[in-house]
Amino acid sequence: MKTIELANQLPISLISHEMLSSRLAGTVSNINNKIASLVRAGDLIRLKKGFYCFAPAYRKHLLDLKAIAGGLYAPSYLSFEYALSFHGIIPEAVYEMTSATTRNDKYYETPVGRFSYKKIPLQAYSLGVDWRFDRVEGGIFVATVEKALCDKIRYHRRLGTLSQRDMRDYLLDDMRADLPENMNVELIKTIAEAYRSRNLATLASVIERMTP
Repeated sequence: MKTIELANQLPISLISHEMLSSRLAGTVSNINNKIASLVRAGDLIRLKKGFYCFAPAYRKHLLDLKAIAGGLYAPSYLSFEYALSFHGIIPEAVYEMTSATTRNDKYYETPVGRFSYKKIPLQAYSLGVDWRFDRVEGGIFVATVEKALCDKIRYHRRLGTLSQRDMRDYLLDDMRADLPENMNVELIKTIAEAYRSRNLATLASVIERMTP
């Protein structure tokens, strides 16, 4: 099977070894050798063991790094700085795909980008996470504004315990956060309880006071 034919059958951003094997079965004598030869030729780009993407010449669409982040290390959802930028909450562009996971912390430096994963408690994992369907990639899990903000504050190193005034200054001056008016304060309170975080309880109070 020609590479272009294989790519046409797999028009998604993240390709697993199993996907390749199912398409190559019966067409080559040694599937692993064929995959290795595609990597050596530069037709396939290895992201980590068992996961690949096609070279630009064979892609029907631009790579969706969000979809790659979700599949490269699962379960996970996009959060922290990337999700805050994705939602337009912080002004800075974020070039590292930052995610939360129930597994151990992980970091991948790949030819297509950087992907980091932070372990969070299971009881907080599913709170405030949206599923966004995509007709090409299938879909991604992304933190809501509230969850991404909570994740960011909970795992900000050396932040310390903030007063309400300090929290407001942190949001407006340090983060330069452009917060929407309809933030779900009750969700933040629920996440604060799951994290057992005083700072997130303070965040809920500050957001409540800032809401018109």
